[in-house]
Amino acid sequence: MDVKKLLQESILRAAHTAIADGVFSADQLPPIVLEVPPQKEFGDFATNFAMQAAKYARANPKIIAQVIVDRIQEEWLDKAVIAGPGFINFYLKPEWLYSMLAEIIRAGSSYGIVGDKSKEKIQVEFVSANPTGPLHVGHGRGAAVGSALVNLLKAAGYDVQAEFYINDAGNQIDNLAASVNARYLELCGVEVEFPIDGYHGYDIIETAQRIINRDGQKYLDISDGERLSIFKELALTEKLAALKEDLEAFGVNFDVWFSERALHQNGNLQAVCQILKDRGYMYEQDGALWLRSTAYGDDKDRVVIRDNGIPTYLAADIAYHLNKFERGFSTVINLWGADHHGYIPRMKAAVASLGYDPKQLEIMILQMVSLYRNGELVKMSKRTGQSVTLLELIEEVGKDAARFFFIMRSTDSQLDFDLDLAKSKSNENPVYYIQYAHARICSIFRQAQEVGIDTGDLEQAELKLLTNECEIDLIKKLGEFPEEIISAAQERTVHRLAHYVHDLASLFHGFYNQCRIIGVDSQLQSARLALVLAVKITIGNALAVLGIEAPEKM
Repeated sequence: MDVKKLLQESILRAAHTAIADGVFSADQLPPIVLEVPPQKEFGDFATNFAMQAAKYARANPKIIAQVIVDRIQEEWLDKAVIAGPGFINFYLKPEWLYSMLAEIIRAGSSYGIVGDKSKEKIQVEFVSANPTGPLHVGHGRGAAVGSALVNLLKAAGYDVQAEFYINDAGNQIDNLAASVNARYLELCGVEVEFPIDGYHGYDIIETAQRIINRDGQKYLDISDGERLSIFKELALTEKLAALKEDLEAFGVNFDVWFSERALHQNGNLQAVCQILKDRGYMYEQDGALWLRSTAYGDDKDRVVIRDNGIPTYLAADIAYHLNKFERGFSTVINLWGADHHGYIPRMKAAVASLGYDPKQLEIMILQMVSLYRNGELVKMSKRTGQSVTLLELIEEVGKDAARFFFIMRSTDSQLDFDLDLAKSKSNENPVYYIQYAHARICSIFRQAQEVGIDTGDLEQAELKLLTNECEIDLIKKLGEFPEEIISAAQERTVHRLAHYVHDLASLFHGFYNQCRIIGVDSQLQSARLALVLAVKITIGNALAVLGIEAPEKM
């Protein structure tokens, strides 16, 4: 029973009845927002609806609150009390809790998960790192948040597609080829000047060495141009494969890998420029083509095609976003690094210039990640002396800890990642604390099985026996899960779900320490087993959305 939704419907029905009865008049009514009061004595839910409706009805909020209270009569509602200038506090009968608990057990792995793709079609593009070297910890934050966001949106009923945009065209790929070429020549004993804009990572040396191991020095016998062309394809294929492998190790998979090259090869850039010209948002000046982005709030117009005919990065990005909308996505969400913040206005302007609502493009900025070990900032990898890679982080703290630590903070705040805490097996480590709650419940059921307790059909247990304050608090928290899924999806705040499941684990540990489960009266025992089963279900479902394992043993 979604009592929150039922309560909202009851309030709205009471308000319409009061209007029909002529108690007050209003052409429209505000949305009904229900919140859980911070203090238990203020009830199970509270709303300021009467105060908001007073603006439309031009009536005293207390009068509106009173007529609503007088007209709500539901079997699951104990009482409604007016407080302050017009707040309404609702106190529900305990029966609704027990009904909800039974529903959680019946629903099992589908509890809180809509999953019918009944809502809008959304694309989420994230990571999209240049395929020129290994992923670093900054990419890891985008990977964890992006994949969890995709899961969250799917759980809330959206039709979602995860996409990686492969930057396989442009200078960075030419520099990759030149870097591998230089290392190849060096390893073959040929003196060569390393490219000014080349990549100095040890992985480039490894790529060159693998080419030698496979093909020897045969590429010394061809022209520089031919060799660069070959090395470009070999290096790109290898780097992209490694990138995919690292992401899969991190529990991240994409529905679509979209190649930037395809935009250049298929004439998409020329086509989008023509569309912008026809719409009056592209003009020629000094031999270059400019996007009239100031028409939509950008601080200056932007070059799309240079005077030498070479497209800027913006050209491909505009064509790519047109392609997204042409594929039928009503909303496209991009997760970008903090260094891309200044790029937002021009992309919003480009979308608007193409005839789409710029609100259809949502950009989430991911702030920087700083690693700490023993309280000291970690800047370099011990292994390579360069930036710490995502794979090294996974090897040190594990996939689950890495994902949770990336997810648990809002994306707009800088993340200080404590490596020691992430590795610790203590209650201070949030992911360990949550996973231990799940494993502890599994242990309870193994123990019950060992002593011959029947744990089947627990939804039929005498749930009304759960009257302890910590039991009631735990049930109420369980009931918040579907709303947390919906709200977190709407707000694009995956960290909200991380906080929820941590709070749930905390309530469970508190209940476990206060209430004996096995070895009490048989009916109470079954009721408490039903409660911990519902906790297990909810923790498991929440962790699945976050892309984190729910272990049965630890």
